[in-house]
Amino acid sequence: MMTSRKKVLNVLEDLNIKYEIFEHPPVPTVEDALPYWKEIDATHCKNLFFRNHKGNRHFLVILNHERQLKIRDLEQRLKQGKISFASPQRMERYLGLSGGSVSVFGLINDLENHVHLFLDAELQSSKKISFHPNENTATVVLSFDSFLKFLDWSGNSYEFIALYDP
Repeated sequence: MMTSRKKVLNVLEDLNIKYEIFEHPPVPTVEDALPYWKEIDATHCKNLFFRNHKGNRHFLVILNHERQLKIRDLEQRLKQGKISFASPQRMERYLGLSGGSVSVFGLINDLENHVHLFLDAELQSSKKISFHPNENTATVVLSFDSFLKFLDWSGNSYEFIALYDP
């Protein structure tokens, strides 16, 4: 059976997306990853997986890892009603991921394009961007244009929004 990481790298290679990969011990949180990211020139991202109050819509919110969000503020910005973090079962069902490894690359497993992405508009100024390859033992860095190419390939809907006041 193909590993999650290998599946991600195969998709990137099939799309002719150049990437760099940096190995490190398991890092389930941004705080754990910081020591391993300090030498990597990229915008490192935080990926948050939410569901609406009815449980019939799921959202992946991606922002710079240095940002902190309050769920109430996020609800107002997303205009999706009350939201909460999705359960590990939902994360497995829709992204094929377990806790501590949430990544945009989980969209590879969302064959029905159920998950909608909200991306912090400030990410658009990034030259390079990084994510776990669906396993938290490595970091993959790719150009921002390549990131957009991957998003378009995924078929999932996405939009850039201002997550912070200017």
